[in-house]
Amino acid sequence: MTRKIIIDTDPGQDDAVAILLALASPELELLGITCVAGNVPLDLTVSNARKICELAGRRDVRIFAGCDRPMSRALVTAEHVHGKTGLDGIVLPEPTMPVQEQHAVDFIIETLRAAGDRSITLVPIGPLTNIATVLHRAPELAAKIEEIVLMGGAYFEVGNITPTAEFNIYVDPEAAKIVLDAGVKVTMMPLDVTHKAMTSAAWVQQMRDLGTPLGEAVASWTDFFERFDMEKYGSGGAPLHDPCTIGYLIDPTLFSGRLINVEIEVDSPLTLGMTVADWWRVSKRAPNATFMGEVDRDRFFALISDRLATL
Repeated sequence: MTRKIIIDTDPGQDDAVAILLALASPELELLGITCVAGNVPLDLTVSNARKICELAGRRDVRIFAGCDRPMSRALVTAEHVHGKTGLDGIVLPEPTMPVQEQHAVDFIIETLRAAGDRSITLVPIGPLTNIATVLHRAPELAAKIEEIVLMGGAYFEVGNITPTAEFNIYVDPEAAKIVLDAGVKVTMMPLDVTHKAMTSAAWVQQMRDLGTPLGEAVASWTDFFERFDMEKYGSGGAPLHDPCTIGYLIDPTLFSGRLINVEIEVDSPLTLGMTVADWWRVSKRAPNATFMGEVDRDRFFALISDRLATL
């Protein structure tokens, strides 16, 4: 059986790899891609999603534009990581496939209402604005969601945009709080696990050696965004954050973590957007998320390589 998913995204080079991995995986039925402002403004995230699908030869994928700003804050973007387009590296043609007229939030609501109970998985790999807006407008639809598998947060690794906050959560912490408080099954891929999913020079060359436009694009994207992480962390590569969500959906045995309580800081100017992860379960608060901590890096990258070679 296939798993029905909606990817909610702000591409982003690592978002692009996540989308490509989903498109290459018969276990997943991609119902649509919803875009949100995050790494770059909304017009660019929508354009990038279209470019990625066209690169994969998948003009049939429906793409929806969503929220262009956080629920109650000014938008913070990450051009310093992803470049001015959000997808810097190789230059891809301007996309020609259509954007759906329906707003992303309305599409998610309509899709959930038409679905059986707990039959749709939401995969947010950017700020959680679209998903929180759905749950705010139609809280009863939480019962229709099988699982929310998101990239966001940190505990031991703390922050990558502030000393205490991971970017996706920091951009819209109020949205993250709504999602974590909704009573939906949530699986989080925080920096603690994504920083163990590091690229390598050998893997980038493997992508280039595919000899396909897609392989060259993945190699070029990786070359571009690696420079930031290698300089910042002194690492030999860069973390593939967002593909961890898709890897988990394909093969959950790649990852391990704990079911714990995770709260979102929305008030403190010092720790705004912090994911207060009760890893040691000292607060006695009810658990609300599976917080991943480990990944089998070699098997994960083998999965990505095998699947992308089919596109």
